Amino acid sequence: MGGPVGRSSMPGEGTRSRVRHADRPDGDESLYEGEDGDGSASGASAAKASADGPGRRSGARGRNNRGRNARSTRRAPKSGKRRVLRWGSAVLALLILGAGGAGYLYYEHLNGNIRKEDLTLGDKRMADHKANAAGQTPLNILLIGSDARDSEANQKLGGAKETFGAPPLADVQMLLHLSADRSNLSVVSMPRDTMLKMPKCTAPDGEVFPASTGDVQTNQSLGRGGPGCTVATWYELTGIRIDHFMMIDFAGVVSMADAIGGVPVCVSDNIYSRGANGRGGSGLKLEKGTTYVKGEQALQWLRTRYGFEDGSDLARAKAQHQYMNAMVRELRKGTKLTDPGKLMNLAEAATNALTVDKGLDTVKKLYDLAEELKKVPTKRITMSTMPNVYGTGVNAGRVYPKAGDAEQLFRMVREDMPLDGKASKRKPEEPKDPSAPVGEIAVAVRNGTATDTLGPVSGRAGDVADQLKEAGFARTTVDPDNVTKSARTGILYPSADLEGDAQAVAKALGIPISQVKKSTEVSGISLAVGADWREDGPYPVSKGKEKTPESAGALNGEEKGCMQVDPKYTW
Repeated sequence: MGGPVGRSSMPGEGTRSRVRHADRPDGDESLYEGEDGDGSASGASAAKASADGPGRRSGARGRNNRGRNARSTRRAPKSGKRRVLRWGSAVLALLILGAGGAGYLYYEHLNGNIRKEDLTLGDKRMADHKANAAGQTPLNILLIGSDARDSEANQKLGGAKETFGAPPLADVQMLLHLSADRSNLSVVSMPRDTMLKMPKCTAPDGEVFPASTGDVQTNQSLGRGGPGCTVATWYELTGIRIDHFMMIDFAGVVSMADAIGGVPVCVSDNIYSRGANGRGGSGLKLEKGTTYVKGEQALQWLRTRYGFEDGSDLARAKAQHQYMNAMVRELRKGTKLTDPGKLMNLAEAATNALTVDKGLDTVKKLYDLAEELKKVPTKRITMSTMPNVYGTGVNAGRVYPKAGDAEQLFRMVREDMPLDGKASKRKPEEPKDPSAPVGEIAVAVRNGTATDTLGPVSGRAGDVADQLKEAGFARTTVDPDNVTKSARTGILYPSADLEGDAQAVAKALGIPISQVKKSTEVSGISLAVGADWREDGPYPVSKGKEKTPESAGALNGEEKGCMQVDPKYTW
């Protein structure tokens, strides 16, 4: 799953002035593929969480791009403890670790390689997972690809000198959702061109990045304090709890691809990704058919935009998905994991390449995660891309979440519904404290229907309050003073004894249970009518709809796809 991330160019590509305003249509592409402004760099990172991104050590790994060194200290070795961990194959992204195998000292050496950062830098506390009937909970891991240019190894992989040391961009972002019962795995990619609101983020050194007042390109989140801000941005948009992140950079993708020994990829025709003037493009040059790519060539595949299909970032995401699927199939053959020397190389490459949250700060924890991922059969892995639409005017070429479809996909992940549609709908966990009679439940309804361009819809809180009263919730009131905008309708409750009551409100209105959350910001049950419910009538998300939107471009883990080549880029 590794993939490029970047904005810089590959060796031999043209150069142009570094433009860090990735949200500007005339500046964004220049960060990737030279003078013709492709932007390909974004791809590879998918599973490659930046090894030299924000918060890295100084020296060989480079310092944080803003001069900060926020890395946590290593744990001291535990005296008298020796552990030999067997190697196992992991899946997806580049979190193929396994555990030690060469004794305690080597185990501690590998632990020392791993870089750690805070999980989230946002102000909002992420909601807790809901357990299924067996008491199991899902697991969400955000894979981030950084285009950081703060190390010699990364600089050798291309890019103009004026781009070195600039704040990094999170040009590949993929969410891995492991189902609660470990029967299936869903991957959701967010195009790096996605425009959205950035939450307030506080960096480890105390620097505060205020919430954005307008739409900002999602890949800028990494430069707002580190990967924890990318996590906070995902939560702000999707409402999906993020448990862990893994970040890798260009050099990490190359080293991991070499250690794995190659991944088979396929193209419909000969391809040479280069600009019309002979410069730009990722530099990928392959013959028609299947080729095993590794090292820099694997990075080129993951970065390629010019040459695949319509030349968009969406086509690049599709190529990344095919690479990830192929990597999983290769690793599960076991052929890469039988040679002790190769395993040692893989361990070194993986631990040196990764930056993770502090909940994954040892090889043992990464190994345990890998073991969980291994439980999912390849045929139950589904790759997808956030449904989106293109912007217009000054935002032409940028993408926005597609109304309805994007929220449906996010809801399926929040509610642990498999994207392949093969499992039956899981019923939400019943609250420990049952609901009181509806006539005794007090609910305060507020109008949060405002958007950045539209004011609140007059009377919406009152309309929804009337629906509740008709359903028997006689103690429903309207909070006229709070019109803070809310993108998604939600219900908050302050303590466990009111969870059942809050869920009863949701059921009465047809609001998904996943949108009922515990919060210390309220003293009673509070219903925010969001911008997704500006129209009269029942709540618009249809209950029980489990089909993955076609616009998500779902790809099964067993599908051996072949990328279509743009005729302008053949040779």
